[in-house]
Amino acid sequence: MTEYLIDLVEAWGYLGVAIAMFLENVFPPIPSEVIMGLTGMAVADGKLTFAGAVAAGTGGAVLGNWVWYWIGRTVGYARFKPLIDRYGRWLTLDWPEVEKIVDIFKRFDNAIVFWARFLPQVRTMISLPAGMLVMSQLRFVVWTLLGTGVWNSVLIGAGYILRNEFSQFDDYYGWVAIVMIGAVVGLYLYRVITWRPAEVSPPREDQA
Repeated sequence: MTEYLIDLVEAWGYLGVAIAMFLENVFPPIPSEVIMGLTGMAVADGKLTFAGAVAAGTGGAVLGNWVWYWIGRTVGYARFKPLIDRYGRWLTLDWPEVEKIVDIFKRFDNAIVFWARFLPQVRTMISLPAGMLVMSQLRFVVWTLLGTGVWNSVLIGAGYILRNEFSQFDDYYGWVAIVMIGAVVGLYLYRVITWRPAEVSPPREDQA
């Protein structure tokens, strides 16, 4: 998998970085930490510029998050419940969890969209309540852009430093990436297997 990502970046450059980050946010099997870490190493090798890598990765991530925002806004809060009831196991979500996410979003609004970009899984799922509660598209894009840009800069910088400071790091980075990906997939499978629907209540009128 890491070799595929490296080949994608080398063959497609900035477009490859953007595509990888877009897919990570729409179908998140590969942590952005892996993608951006490898991108940082490419920057250290002179294959990409730091600013270009941050722009490409952030652009792809924002577009991927906007897809979930669009889904949330199109489906709406009330109509989202039957989907959770039917596909909750595969989404590893139940309706009370959705209500908690919505309540958190309503409480923190812009701030949660920004800070969620630093948290695995949450960084993508927070886009759903943003769409369901019809957050301004401009505000959503701006706060997602800011949070994702900062986080990607940190990850690319880390990859750059590790590549320069530890010449042998790239020899075993692939194994580290495999462990991270395996942990994400394993956690998802565990949640699917152990998932049980919770007792649910009808959507509240103030959120319908």
